[in-house]
Formats: sequence, C-alpha cells, structure tokens
Amino acid sequence: MNHASDAQGRTSSRHHRPRLLVVDDDADMLRLLSMRLGAAGYQVSAVASAEAALAHLDIERPQVVLSDVRLPGKDGLSLFDEIRRRHPSLPVILLTAHGTIPDAVEATSRGVFSYLTKPYEARELLDKIAQAIALNPLANDDQRTDEGWRSELVSRSSRMADLLAEARLVAQGDASVLLRGDSGTGKEVLARAIHKASQRARKPFVAVNCGAIPEALLESELFGHVKGAFTDAVSNHKGLFQAADGGTLLLDEIGDMPPALQVKLLRVLQERAVRPLGSSQSIPVDVRIISATHRDLEAAMAQGQFREDLYYRLNVVTLQLPTLAERREDIPLLSTHFLSLLAPKYGKRVSGFSPEALKALTLAQWPGNVRQLFNVVEQVCALSTTPLVSLALVQRALRTPSVQVLSLAEARQRFEREYLVGLLKMTDGHVADAARLAQRNRTEFYRLLQKHDLTPGLFKSDGAPDADIDPAVAAE
Repeated sequence: MNHASDAQGRTSSRHHRPRLLVVDDDADMLRLLSMRLGAAGYQVSAVASAEAALAHLDIERPQVVLSDVRLPGKDGLSLFDEIRRRHPSLPVILLTAHGTIPDAVEATSRGVFSYLTKPYEARELLDKIAQAIALNPLANDDQRTDEGWRSELVSRSSRMADLLAEARLVAQGDASVLLRGDSGTGKEVLARAIHKASQRARKPFVAVNCGAIPEALLESELFGHVKGAFTDAVSNHKGLFQAADGGTLLLDEIGDMPPALQVKLLRVLQERAVRPLGSSQSIPVDVRIISATHRDLEAAMAQGQFREDLYYRLNVVTLQLPTLAERREDIPLLSTHFLSLLAPKYGKRVSGFSPEALKALTLAQWPGNVRQLFNVVEQVCALSTTPLVSLALVQRALRTPSVQVLSLAEARQRFEREYLVGLLKMTDGHVADAARLAQRNRTEFYRLLQKHDLTPGLFKSDGAPDADIDPAVAAE
C-alpha cells in the first residue's frame, strides 16, 4: 500500500470515513473524482457550482473542499474567499489548469491549503487530501463539535495540529491543566476551547488574571464575601469559584498569585469547597481548573515564590503553546482571518493583503506573538484606504510598537477605572479623602465607584501590592 493510502487509511479509521466536498462543472470529471475518492474510503458530496457548494456547507461540514478554479458564475477563487470567511479552518484544495497557475499560487499565499495542476495523478491527489486532514485532525463527523470547540483557533500548522489533538483528548477528562507559553500566544483562547470541547461546555467559563488584581481584592474575587465581612460589604458577594460552578475556571498568570492566597487556593482544591470572606461556612463547588503562566514555575518554586504542593495539583497535564515564530505558516491565515473580523468594525472593504505585505508579516519577528499580530492587523485595517493592504502600511505598523486600538470612549472608561483604583489605594480606601483628591463630592464619587464595581473596603489592607491593570480587563 502506498504512503497516501496508509495516511488515508489511518485517517479513515480514526474519523469514520472523512467527508469531502468536490466542486466541478464538468459532469464527467465530477463523476470520476467521486468514484475514485469513494473507493479510497471517503464520503463524497459532489456539486457543480460554487453557489451549490456554499449552500451545501450551510447544511453539512466536510473536512476538505476540492474545487476546480474555472466554474460558472462565482469561480473557485471566489468560493475559497467565501469559505475562508465562513469557515477559516476548513482546508481548500484547488484544481487548476495551466493557465490559472499564477492565480492559484497567489491564492496559496492567501490561505488556500494547496493546488493541483491538471492532469494530476490519483496518488498525488490522495496525498494532498491526507495531508489536509492530518493538519486538521480534529474535524470529525459532528460539525457542531468542530465548529464550536476550536472556532477561535485558526491554524493549519503541524505544530498547532499536534497541540490541538492533545487538547481535544484532555478536554474529555476532568484533570487540571497547566497551559504554558509566552505572552500573547493564546493561552486563554486555548483554555476556552478546552472548555467548549468538554462535558462542562454548557456551564460557565470564567477567567481571572491573578497578577492583575490587588491581593485584598483577589481573595474576595475568587472566594466571595458575606455581608459585613468588611466596611462597605453591604451584601453577600459570590466569588468566581461559585460563578464557575459546574464549569471551568481559568487562573491566568497563576505564577503571580501571592503566597498567602496560594495556601487558600490549595485548600479549596483539596476540599472542593470555598469559604467566603467573613463566613464560617464552606460552600461546595464543582469546578475544573485550568491554569496559565508565562513564568518558569520550577524556578519560582526553587526561589520559594510558588508552592510545590500547589504546582503538582495544578500541573496534572501540561500543554505548551508555540510562539508565533514557531508556527509561521499560520501567519497568512491568521492575518487574513483577523482582517475579515476587523473590517466591519472600521467600515472598510478590504479583500486581503498584497503579496509583499503578506510576506513582510510572515517574516517579522513577533515578540508579542498572536496578540501583537492582531494589534498590527487592527492598525492597518483602521488606516487602510485600498482594497488590498499595502506593504508600506504593514511596514509602518511593524515599526510602531503595537498597542491595542481602543475607541475614545473605551479609553476614557479604562483610564477612569484605573484612576479610581489608584486613588483608593493611595487613601487606604477612605472615600472622603479620595473624593477630595478627585475634587468631587462624596455622592458623585460613590456613584463613580458603583459604576466601576469598586468596593472601597477592599482597599483597607496595608501593604497590598500595586496593580496597574484593573479586574475588568484582567482576563484579556
């Protein structure tokens, strides 16, 4: 048996006859392809136009689309653009005559999985299909599962395919997971995907950044408090453990959690119950814990900054996210995907990147990883005045330190909250003093605190660590 048949056979046994969608207006070619692919163990749906293919995709999701470039009406390249917009992770293979090779090469740079030049050998075709399925191994017979659990993870790289295969398996159990990777690699996105693929998918997913919230606030945020637990605690407050009951709680930047809270977290994990601040009663909780960090936790343990017993309880399964530089083949796909998401926000009709611009993006360093790429794409989208994003615009964005693009209203909101947090920390939670510094009366100041869900009493703890980021954006 040849290599393609081996690969296809393994795929077939794993996924119970993968589905293919074949698009060609030549009835004889369509019939021949369907027979060959059916004999190779695939389920084949055959249609004669791009419009019919899109209608079919609304009903049933295949694992690979094979399309002729020359079609009546909407051509194969237009079909690919529409598939990319609707289903970014669905591999498309184009079948092309010699005259359309330049178009096919350009389409490959924009995200087409591969193209074959007619006439092609059956073995070559089966090889390409097997590769496409191998790089997208998580597609299965349940369209909703595939679309739902990893829809935010746009990738076709083998490195990410291996990671996602592991994540899909891990999701089926209930073990604690530690996600490791540099900042901006997508740890929260992967955590959310694991939750969606798990039996807890219908329950809440809650994320908290342990390093972005002052210690006095973090304890109440995680475990809750009861009425009267401290000044200004005028009612009971459920913590994030209770909010995530039955679901998944992501403890982002777990390596930055203060030592005193590490002890309390360990107790919660051991007892599977939380005790709100000021309460003598424990409340049972059923929560799956996913932790994430960019820090070297082994080094932190050696320096006494992270508890060894907590580390082993959190680190039942470890998943390591690659840097963007380690998955460069995903950069064109991610860039065009982000552009399609952002264009409506800025009211732009952009169709993609020029080949030179896409090459510049692919070769860039990306120390900030996927988050930095998103910010760069947002910047060029906001400033673009042409259907194709130019090389000059990409180079300009790459030279500029990429920052998150906020509307003026969003920026004001964020500044206002950080300003109030700073005042409360400076005045040790005394509202009268904070209002005086802000040159506002107490009634108006209380109204501002209520608007931003800030409780002054939580700032009445001496020696609380600084926090430059507010809880409202902590899970970003």
